[in-house]
Amino acid sequence: MRMLTLAAVAAALVGFAPALPAQSPLDDATIVAIFDAANTADIETGRLAAERGASNEVREFGAMLARDHQMVRQQGRDLAAKLGVTPTPPAGDQGAKDHAATMARLRALQGAAFDRAFLQYEAKFHADVIAAVNSTLLPAIQNAEVKALVVKVAPAFEAHRQMAVELERKLGAGR
Repeated sequence: MRMLTLAAVAAALVGFAPALPAQSPLDDATIVAIFDAANTADIETGRLAAERGASNEVREFGAMLARDHQMVRQQGRDLAAKLGVTPTPPAGDQGAKDHAATMARLRALQGAAFDRAFLQYEAKFHADVIAAVNSTLLPAIQNAEVKALVVKVAPAFEAHRQMAVELERKLGAGR
């Protein structure tokens, strides 16, 4: 089991800055939990955008994010069950509280301000996930099936990031 700094990994994957110990084991059970939390967070933000987006494009993008991340989260949960891995969040993880704060911040916005904040969040969220997957998670994953799942879904994270950036550019130019 490798010892890695988890604060940056969890912050990148869940979009938060939890107060974690400087050194914690990053095993497959922890990676599965982080992966699940990241997908859950984006399902929730996607659903919010599908409901509250000011533009059709943002509503459609939000619905797509919720749908895609629901599918990936289920694949991760099914694989964890198959492997007998119990997802174990990092010790001291404040991700749920931080995600609730992000959701509250987004819920407080309306119209173009909501769309802009949502798209900026999604672009950064996906960029951070990609960076954490490549630099920290993939090298730490021990199970070949867990690694294969993460590698398989990585291009979708890049596609989501790019869509958020392009949609923000498109909508920003028209306002």
